[in-house]
Amino acid sequence: MTTKIAIQGIKGSFHHQVVKEYFTENVEIDECLSFEELVDSLIAGKSDQAVMAIENSIAGPIIPNYALIDKNNLHIIGEHYLSIHQNLMALRGQTIEDIKEVHSHPMALLQCMDFLKTYPNIKLVEDKDTAETARRIQEKQLTGIAAIGSKVASEMYDLEIIAPEIQTIKNNMTRFVIIKKQNSFLPESEINRASIKFELDHKRGSLAAVLNVMSDCKLNLTKIQSLPKIETPWKYSFFVDVTFEKYEDYAKAKALLNIMAEYFKVLGEYRNTKP
Repeated sequence: MTTKIAIQGIKGSFHHQVVKEYFTENVEIDECLSFEELVDSLIAGKSDQAVMAIENSIAGPIIPNYALIDKNNLHIIGEHYLSIHQNLMALRGQTIEDIKEVHSHPMALLQCMDFLKTYPNIKLVEDKDTAETARRIQEKQLTGIAAIGSKVASEMYDLEIIAPEIQTIKNNMTRFVIIKKQNSFLPESEINRASIKFELDHKRGSLAAVLNVMSDCKLNLTKIQSLPKIETPWKYSFFVDVTFEKYEDYAKAKALLNIMAEYFKVLGEYRNTKP
């Protein structure tokens, strides 16, 4: 049986690489040029699961993606960490002196900014997807234009890497989550990470009280990010990731937070795979 997986981007992208590393069964790829299109694919039943970038070790969390998961009542059922190796690639036979423009996803440009600053004459152009840019360069035989992307993309679209490993920080990792419309029920003994959302009353000490509960229940807070509620000025939602050794500690915290918060929601309970 083939599992249909939606990815942001096309084959050769980092999302595609995650699919190849994470899934052991036969898969079919649904290429989506935006995260909104990826979510639509899941909701419409075009795909069974989806891979979504959620956090980068350099650029930080991609909060709009947490909001997409929340708004559409999707479930995080797993995660995968990918070491990001960015390469500058162009049509064969060109050198970096021939390059007038670099087209890539804004996140990729940001991750390679120190290298790019050494070539101030090269124009930086934001694009939707790294691999799609590489494919377009090959299909249209675009000279003077380079893409930033994975080695897999250079091989898939027959481009030459003219500057390898150009990411600013060599230990650059992106965390991806695996999402579904339905929750995936793991045995409690295998669950040691959770993504949650809560809203608090706007009064002094409310967030501190919640953080104290997490600490008392032996939860390790790995990320907390606030997002304003557009319909309610000066009201915020908090998206939080926690890890824990015992599910019963997390269950206790969850019960307390459900009472303390004005609104509480679990986005996913799954295995922690952080290297």
